[in-house]
Amino acid sequence: IFTPLPSSKQAGSWMAHGHALIPRCAQTEVQDFADVGFLVVFFSFPREHPRWGASNTALARWLPPAYEDGFSQPRGWDPNIRYNGVQLPLVREVTRKIVHASNEAVTEDNLYSDIIMVWGQYIDHDIAFTPQSTSRTTFLNGMECQMTCEKQNPCFPIKVTTNDALSTGVACLPFYRSSPACGTGDHGILFGNVTALHPRQQINGLTSFLDASTVYGSTPAIENKLRNLTSKEGLLRVNVKCYDNHREYLPFTDQIPSPCAQDPNASEGERIECFMAGDSRSSEVTSLTAMHTLWLREHNRLARALKNINSHWNSETVYQEARKIVGALHQIITLRDYIPKIIGPDAFNLYIGIYTGYDPTMNPTVSNVFSTAAFRFGHATIQPIVRRLNAQYLDDPELPNLHLHEVFFSPWRLTKEGGLDPLLRGLLAHSAKLQVQDQLLNEELTEKLFVLSNNGSLDLSSLNLQRGRDHGLPGYNDWREFCGLPKLETHTDLNTVITNHNVTEKIMELYHNPSNIDVWLGGLVEDFLPGARTGPLFACIIGKQMKALRDGDRFWWENDNVFTEAQKQELKKHSLSRVICDNTGISEVPADAFQLGKFPQDFMHCDNISGMNLEAWQEFYQGAIIKNNVHL
Repeated sequence: IFTPLPSSKQAGSWMAHGHALIPRCAQTEVQDFADVGFLVVFFSFPREHPRWGASNTALARWLPPAYEDGFSQPRGWDPNIRYNGVQLPLVREVTRKIVHASNEAVTEDNLYSDIIMVWGQYIDHDIAFTPQSTSRTTFLNGMECQMTCEKQNPCFPIKVTTNDALSTGVACLPFYRSSPACGTGDHGILFGNVTALHPRQQINGLTSFLDASTVYGSTPAIENKLRNLTSKEGLLRVNVKCYDNHREYLPFTDQIPSPCAQDPNASEGERIECFMAGDSRSSEVTSLTAMHTLWLREHNRLARALKNINSHWNSETVYQEARKIVGALHQIITLRDYIPKIIGPDAFNLYIGIYTGYDPTMNPTVSNVFSTAAFRFGHATIQPIVRRLNAQYLDDPELPNLHLHEVFFSPWRLTKEGGLDPLLRGLLAHSAKLQVQDQLLNEELTEKLFVLSNNGSLDLSSLNLQRGRDHGLPGYNDWREFCGLPKLETHTDLNTVITNHNVTEKIMELYHNPSNIDVWLGGLVEDFLPGARTGPLFACIIGKQMKALRDGDRFWWENDNVFTEAQKQELKKHSLSRVICDNTGISEVPADAFQLGKFPQDFMHCDNISGMNLEAWQEFYQGAIIKNNVHL
C-alpha cells in the first residue's frame, strides 16, 4: 500500500488515523520513504487455520460422534438402551472373555524387536494426550469416583463381577471421563449454547504434529522449564543428582515428593523422583523413560557439535537448529522405518504415498479414532517381561528379568539398576510380542496395571474400550465403511476377516451383531495385511492420520526451504541405531533397530553405522568459514 505520509510519521499513529484500512490481524512492516513523501506498508495475512494441530484444541472427528443422547452420554451408559436389539456388553467381560491372555501365552514376533513397541508408545506420546476430568468426585453429590458404581459425570465406572480377580469389595473399577472441549456437550449450556447443542468433543493437550514435543513440550511454559537458559550452547536441562556412567539423565520433576514408586530398600533420603520431559508420561515405564533420555542426550550432543562448528551462533540459534534436527529425525524414523512395518507396503502406498509437498488444505489435527482406538493397537504387542542384558547381550545375574508391573512409574530402576544400556540391549535383542487373535493383552496389563490416579490395579483393555465409548466413537462397521471396506452383517461375514473362529464365536456371543463391536476390539482382531502388523481397518486409519501429519505440516523436514538439499541428504543417513550409538555405551547394534536379529551375527559395530555429517550445517560468516573457532 502506498499512502501519503501523515504528519506524525509514526506507523502506529498513521494506522490509527485511518490513512489506510489495514486488517488488524495482518502482520505489518512499515518503511518510511520520507524523501518522496510516502510510507510503504508491506503486510501478510496469517496462515489459514492457525489452530489446526495446536495443543489444547479438540481432536478431529472423521465421523460424527455416536452418543446415546446425541450429544454427550456414552454408549452403554443407560442399560435400557438397546443396540440392534441387544444391550452392549460390559467392557470388563469383553476383556476377560476375548482380550485377556496369561503372561505365559506369548507368541514372539519373528521379525521385529521389542524396541518397535517402545517407539510406537513414544510417538503416540508425541502427538496425542487426552486430559481427563480434574475432578475425582461426582459433580452432583460429591461422591468419590473410587467409591461409587453410580454413573454420574465425570465418573463412568467399569462394572466387575464378584468372581473377578480385580473385584476388591467394590463392584466396579473407577473411570474418569475425558474433559470436554469448551462449549461442547453439557458444557455448551454453560457457554450460552441453549439453542444449538454441540456434541461433546475431547481435547488433545499436545501439538498434533510429529515435532518431538516429547523432548521440547507442547507449550512455551513447559519448553522454558526444560531448557537450560544459562547455557551458551542451547542445551536442555539435565539431572544434577544422578548420572549414567557420566551420561545425562532427564531432570527430576519440580513436584516433590513426586508420586513415583521408590526402591523399597532405600532410605527416605535416597528418593528418586519422577523425571521431567516434554510429555508428562515419561516415567510411565522404564523403556519409555529410556527413549526420552536418549533424545535429551541427542539434543545436547547436536547442540554442542553445532556450537563447535558455528561458534558465532548464540544459544537461541543453537537450540533452535538442534531442535529442528531432532524433530526431523523423529519424522524420518517414524515414516521411513516404523509406519511401513506397521501398516504394510500396500497400505503405505495407498494411504500415504510419496511426499509431494505441503498441502495447506490438509488438516493435521490428530483424529479421535486414531488416538482413542487405532494407535492403541500397540498394547497387544507389549511383552510381560522386561529384560536387561550385559555388553555381550547375555542375561546379567545382577539385573534379573522383571515383570512389567514392577517397572510402572519406577525411575529408580534406571538410576540404581544399571542405567540405559542394559535396558536398551534387552529391547534390541528380544522380540516384541506378536499380536495374536487369542493372545491380545497379557495379564500385566489386564490385571496389574498401575496408574498414579488410582489406589488399586486396573485393566488397560477395559480402559481402552470404555474410553472409546466415553469419546462417542462410532462402532466397528461404521469405520469399515468410512475406509471403503465391506460392512460385516453376519457371523459368517466376520469369519472372513478373522481367521480364528473361536474368537469370532466369543465376539458374537457378547456383541450379537458385528455393528455393535467396539472399534478398538474390531480393528485389533482383524487378520494382518501382508507385511503388516495391523489389519485393513487400523492400516487405513493409521495411514490416513500419518498422511495428514506429514502433508499438513508446513515444517515437515522434506518441505522446501526447511533444510538445504545437503542437509536433507545428511538427515537421511541417520537412524535410531545411530542415535543409540552416539548417546550410550552400546557399541554394537542392528542396522535397523526395529528389525529383530541375533547377536553377534546380525549386529554391526557402531563404527559401521552411518550417520549425518553436521558440516552441512556449517555457516559462512563474514566472508569466511568458521570451523573449530579458527578462520579458514
